[in-house]
Amino acid sequence: MWYLCVFYHRLLDYRKPEVEALAELFGGGGSPGSHHRLRWKLPEHHHPDSPFHFVDFPSEHIARSIANRSILVKGIYEVWGEGSSYEELEEAISCYPEERKSPYLVAGSTFKVNIDSFGKAVSSGVQQERIQRLTFIPFKGRVDLRNPQHKFWLMETDDYGSNNGLPPVVQKTVFFGREVGTGDRKLLPMYQLKSRKYLGPTAMDAEMAFLMANQGLAAPGKLVYDPFVGTGSILVAAAHFGAMTMGADIDIRVVRDGRGPDCNVWSNFKQYGLPEPISLIRADNNLPPWRAGLQEVVFDAMICDPPYGVRAGGRKSGGRKLLKGGVEPYTVPDDKRAGHIPSTAPYSLVECVHDLLDVAAKMLVMGGRLVFFYPVLREEEVAETEYPEHPCFRLVASCEQILSFRYSRVLLTMVKIAPYTEDIAETARKMHLDFKENHLKWLEEGNLHSAVFMPIDLLSDSSGDSKLWKESKPKYRGKYV
Repeated sequence: MWYLCVFYHRLLDYRKPEVEALAELFGGGGSPGSHHRLRWKLPEHHHPDSPFHFVDFPSEHIARSIANRSILVKGIYEVWGEGSSYEELEEAISCYPEERKSPYLVAGSTFKVNIDSFGKAVSSGVQQERIQRLTFIPFKGRVDLRNPQHKFWLMETDDYGSNNGLPPVVQKTVFFGREVGTGDRKLLPMYQLKSRKYLGPTAMDAEMAFLMANQGLAAPGKLVYDPFVGTGSILVAAAHFGAMTMGADIDIRVVRDGRGPDCNVWSNFKQYGLPEPISLIRADNNLPPWRAGLQEVVFDAMICDPPYGVRAGGRKSGGRKLLKGGVEPYTVPDDKRAGHIPSTAPYSLVECVHDLLDVAAKMLVMGGRLVFFYPVLREEEVAETEYPEHPCFRLVASCEQILSFRYSRVLLTMVKIAPYTEDIAETARKMHLDFKENHLKWLEEGNLHSAVFMPIDLLSDSSGDSKLWKESKPKYRGKYV
């Protein structure tokens, strides 16, 4: 059945992928890893960036479950009628099947009518006028403004064209429908970073962490792993949705010490009353600690934000002298192991992502999800961004978040579709070498930080002309959303 899905006007690239991920989680998006997608359609005369979209859900229960879990869905509604005027709306509602309307209009029930609009504010006087125009609907129940059994919504968009800095609307549209479910963004203020006990420079903001957890299908009974756990922001979001969590980081001071016994990664879980991680380990993504035979039986999802050199650069075990052969491998004496901090060396993004894909291919269950951020320079000369690939995975979503006019980050969601074998490992190695030879140079040399922060007059090509940067997406009211 078709429902009206109304989104918040933000993070536009993330809206549909989040709903599709939750549809799979709640049984409405096909089997794990399948090509089945929800069917979408735009209301007539609406821009693709409009918050109003029709979507075909298998059942009302699934639609309600998605709405209640989603971060970017404002509400999902059963539309009784729509039109470009209130006369057309009345005609559409009168034509809607009586058997669909009558259970919600009976005597003894309670109801409330809400007024909403996109792109303009509606005064209380105008709201009362709008409600009075709905007297043709035969409500037999009693009005209850505090705790009604049934909530109805009258929503409209004005024909403002493109003059108010929002997605253009060329014709006024009025919707009337019954509320099926609404999103709950109240958890975002509760989990906001400014009130968190233990923070680091790369802590993921609450909204994005919850979106990543939804893309990873975090749920009770599932085990979620973050190989770059840091202060645990992503695992906190996964634990909120009931998942078991586990994390690793190369910096032992982060996972073991923090800033003291009452200010560490564990403190963040205690602060919100969440189950603590199964384990937090000191581990190197380049030299993972897992047994060779431990495959396909461990993690349901890997969700992470790899270090790509803007706020913090990647590190791997070994140290420069050891990796260059300047010193021989050594064993730390027993009396110095307690306070020993292993030496590390720079870890390029292209190598980091290759190792991440390889570990995920080994450790994820079939149908498990790998969710991670990948940085992109927004140069105009780059026609289409190429993302790392692996024969064990299929890319199901790529969601761009523009951070500045020079670079953005893309949330990649991959689903494991094939078991890890020696033949696949060799194919993956060749794909990695091919990608390494053809990718942009800043991935290997770690120059993303320079590309992002260098003065514009120093960023020029061989002819002396300054580089051009993409304006691939529209701004709304002066900013990317």
